[in-house]
Amino acid sequence: MRLVVISGHSGSGKTSALNVLEDIGFTCIDNLPASLLHKLINDVHEKTASDDQNVAIGIDARNLVGDLSSIPEILQTIQLSGIGVTVIFMCANHADLVRRFSETRRKHPLTSDHINLMQAIDLEEDLLAPIALITDRKVDTTGLPLHDLRDLIKNIVSPNRLGHLSILFESFGYKAGTPQDADFIFDVRCLANPYWKTELRKQSGLDKDVIKFLETQSEAVELLSEIQAFLTRWIPRFEANNRSYLTIAIGCTGGQHRSVFIASKLHQHFADCYPNVQLRHKQLRSANTRLIP
Repeated sequence: MRLVVISGHSGSGKTSALNVLEDIGFTCIDNLPASLLHKLINDVHEKTASDDQNVAIGIDARNLVGDLSSIPEILQTIQLSGIGVTVIFMCANHADLVRRFSETRRKHPLTSDHINLMQAIDLEEDLLAPIALITDRKVDTTGLPLHDLRDLIKNIVSPNRLGHLSILFESFGYKAGTPQDADFIFDVRCLANPYWKTELRKQSGLDKDVIKFLETQSEAVELLSEIQAFLTRWIPRFEANNRSYLTIAIGCTGGQHRSVFIASKLHQHFADCYPNVQLRHKQLRSANTRLIP
């Protein structure tokens, strides 16, 4: 039996994540009081003959006050009974959360006559701290399209090859803020910026002219080589320490050229070394991309 706990900020995409898990065969229950979690698992375990039963639970700040502090102990007890547990914590920067509540006209569950939206977001972060501390994978959905979230969740709970470290390379722009889910962040803003070349400005690090430009820059080649050497040395240490996920973020100013180029090159190299390597470009979004509501 396997249990996946989905938690995190209201408006960060938890419902969408549960929908994805339901689509791939999980029994999903949202907003379960933490105190009932152990009873639910026991009931499912007793009534199901198969050991392949998969259950996903949504737990968030709508739980009764004080309940969330008991989550680490409850999940530890469940794990000791032989059930695999994965905790996924969904988050997004405050500006994106405010945008989502404004666009959908939804009410944050913690807002009241005395608590405004920004205060509710801060309060929720404090309430969720016990879960955030024990999470296996933090997923930053800031600016993330819905189809990318679906792919990401599927890969976390059902990677192509179980038992292997899942590595995500993601490019981003510092203008949009640093990703909250990164284990390593490499700043490549020191490199020559193709943006200042008029003919390259509207292109990205995926286009051949930008790639050619950066490949002729000795500093870009040197920095790429040194990041690659660092990761080559240390990724096996994380794998040996039984880490399941590793997110490596590459940042430049706008997330369009240099970071995209470096992240793509790293993905290309390490995809030949490890069976489960992903690539994501946070700031490369078309005008028609549907963001998480």
